[in-house]
Amino acid sequence: GIIVAADIRGADANNAGLWLELDAILAVVIGGGSLMGGRFNLLLSVVGALIIQGMNTGILLSGFPPEMNQVVKAVVVLCVLIVQSQRFISLIKGVRSHDKT
Repeated sequence: GIIVAADIRGADANNAGLWLELDAILAVVIGGGSLMGGRFNLLLSVVGALIIQGMNTGILLSGFPPEMNQVVKAVVVLCVLIVQSQRFISLIKGVRSHDKT
């Protein structure tokens, strides 16, 4: 937080969190929060934020362009949307019940 605050480069508080919305949403969702609302766990959200930062660092250290971060995050959001959808959940339940019989 302190490093991000130091990176504002100005007195405009409106730009302090600009372009960090996707990271914040992903941190909560990776930490186990639902996109449909409900409860979340603060500690797991911090773990999600660490995972996001590790993913960002890994992509940059691998030599990919910085724009690749947004592509990977978009793929993660799509995966989370699919996994948390009611259709996917009912499909998994159907496969599990079919395997038991």
